[in-house]
Amino acid sequence: MSLYDIDLITIDGKPQKMDAYRSKTLLIVNVASECGFTPQYKGLQALYDKFRNKGFVVLGFPCNQFGHQEPGGEVEIEQFCTRTYSVTFPMFTKIDVNGARTHPLYTYLKSEKPGFLGTEAIKWNFTKFLVGSDGTVLKRYAPSDKPESIEADLVARL
Repeated sequence: MSLYDIDLITIDGKPQKMDAYRSKTLLIVNVASECGFTPQYKGLQALYDKFRNKGFVVLGFPCNQFGHQEPGGEVEIEQFCTRTYSVTFPMFTKIDVNGARTHPLYTYLKSEKPGFLGTEAIKWNFTKFLVGSDGTVLKRYAPSDKPESIEADLVARL
C-alpha cells in the first residue's frame, strides 16, 4: 500500500484520500486540545502560513489516547482550533495512533520511521512526521520538538 492510497475523513466528515496531498511536503501531527504541547498549534499554523505557497501542508489528526487530552467531538475540536489558534491547515476526525485500532496512516508512518531505539509506538500528542513531496517519510520529531525547530529541515525540502 502506498501512502497516497490511505483513506481519511476530514474534521467536517468528508471522505478524502491522502492522494489529495501528492507532490506536497507534509508535516503530519497527532494533536490534542488539552495537552501541555497544545500551544504548538500556533507554531504549526505559522509554518503553514509561511510555506503553504511553496507546496507545504500541515495535517492535524486529533487523538484522545494520551491522558484523555482530546475529549471533545469534531465540532468542538474544530471550533477550539479555529477560535484559539486560528488554525486553517487541514484537520481530520479523531483517530487512534497506537493499539489495535491504529489508523492506517499511523501504521504506515510508524513502520517507515520508527522512533527512539526502533520503537514504533507514538509516545504522546504532537509527535510529528515530515513527509517529502515524493511520499517518503523523512523524519520523526518528538512532541517536545517545537514547530519552529523543524523549519530548517523543511526549507531544505522545499
